[in-house]
Amino acid sequence: MAEAVPLSDARDGLCRERALAVREACLGWLPCGDLLARLGDPVVRWWLRRTNSPYVAEIEATARALECPGTWLLHGAYLFGCTALADDTPRGPRLRRTLDWPFTGLGRLVEVVRQRGPAGEFLNVTWSGFSGVLTAMAPGRFAASINQAPMRRRNKVGALLWFDYVLNAVGALFNRDQLPEHLLRHVFESCATFDDARHLLMMTPVARPVLFLLVGCTEGDRLVIERDGASARAYRHFTALANDWQEDQEGWRPRCCGLGPPGDNNRRRRSTLAAWSGRDANDFTWVSAPVLNECTRLAVEMCPASERLLVQGWEPDGLGSAQPATVITSIQARPYS
Repeated sequence: MAEAVPLSDARDGLCRERALAVREACLGWLPCGDLLARLGDPVVRWWLRRTNSPYVAEIEATARALECPGTWLLHGAYLFGCTALADDTPRGPRLRRTLDWPFTGLGRLVEVVRQRGPAGEFLNVTWSGFSGVLTAMAPGRFAASINQAPMRRRNKVGALLWFDYVLNAVGALFNRDQLPEHLLRHVFESCATFDDARHLLMMTPVARPVLFLLVGCTEGDRLVIERDGASARAYRHFTALANDWQEDQEGWRPRCCGLGPPGDNNRRRRSTLAAWSGRDANDFTWVSAPVLNECTRLAVEMCPASERLLVQGWEPDGLGSAQPATVITSIQARPYS
């Protein structure tokens, strides 16, 4: 029988058993997973220290506690595919999102962690041992999520796609700016308002292209923020996104999960979820194909004004799609004492 998504408190410390299970889900299936971890850890550790991330000491502590390679490498990994929507409801702006990763096990291992910074508490939908923020809600303040942005393409030859993957990865390694997932955690810890969060997400240099979706507590407080190096673009009127820019940009290839060419795939996922704008559902019926696919591991619905968070983990069903791995878990914010 499926269980609820666990709610924990960051002050309770790391759950070593769950963190090791997350590592196994991401690296254990690879024939040379341990070797890759041993080679990748020093590189990512060097990179994160260069960025002056405020969470390096926390990652170091996690690596020591797990006593096996891979912690640093996984902190250098990034999202694979996602679909997200922000809309207005009578209770306040709402953010819905799915997260797609190809690693079996992440759906059943998802958890919600109560964390706190100078600006107040927030609920982080995450995995044990991960120091960044990909999806979170600060009750009474705002909610936000990250989608992976398109990848830069330097040529149109399909056989040379791997070459762009390598160049993009190397380019990020020599970038001293913040990781998007570390920036988003800093935003939740330090920003008291939607406008404060918008300013930091728009202005802070980031090491990799990223798509942020941000919602506040007042009607109309919803925003897509596209970051490409030092430039930033904001969209208020159409706040549905997948893994492509809102407007076509030459020299970029959309990311995708599921069937079809990347551009078509992203348009289908975005339009399918956009059709749910303004429509309520007591469960996750909005998680349907093509938004739902075999890589879907997480579905989340957040409303910071009503302080309500819904979470569900998903795993492959063996038929080319995914099925629930946890029950739908509703979490109502409470004072952080």
